[in-house]
Amino acid sequence: VSTQSTGAVVCNLKPANMRGIKSQGMLLCAANKEHTVVEVISVPEGSRPGERITGDMFTETPDQQLNPKKKIFEKVQVDLTTNSKLEVTYKGEQLKTSSGPILAGSLVGAIVR
Repeated sequence: VSTQSTGAVVCNLKPANMRGIKSQGMLLCAANKEHTVVEVISVPEGSRPGERITGDMFTETPDQQLNPKKKIFEKVQVDLTTNSKLEVTYKGEQLKTSSGPILAGSLVGAIVR
């Protein structure tokens, strides 16, 4: 495992206290169906900190902060997975930064949260 890799973070969630610490975002991870293997989703080299992860299907500007009562991320999350190239996809469409696709380490068909 590289100590120089950079993870993908969802940062437009409402801040929440978790075990006494204010959480400002959520690190995306891939897991197998049994949740016995979990990997941090990485962004490609050359991606800039804070750069938006996007896909060709996204045409609107994302919400500044998701409304937790609407459960938006929970609805989106069910369609996040990894393909045979380890790329993270939403409804089959590749998610990427300007430097390329975001990736799982080794899990194909993973649950992404």
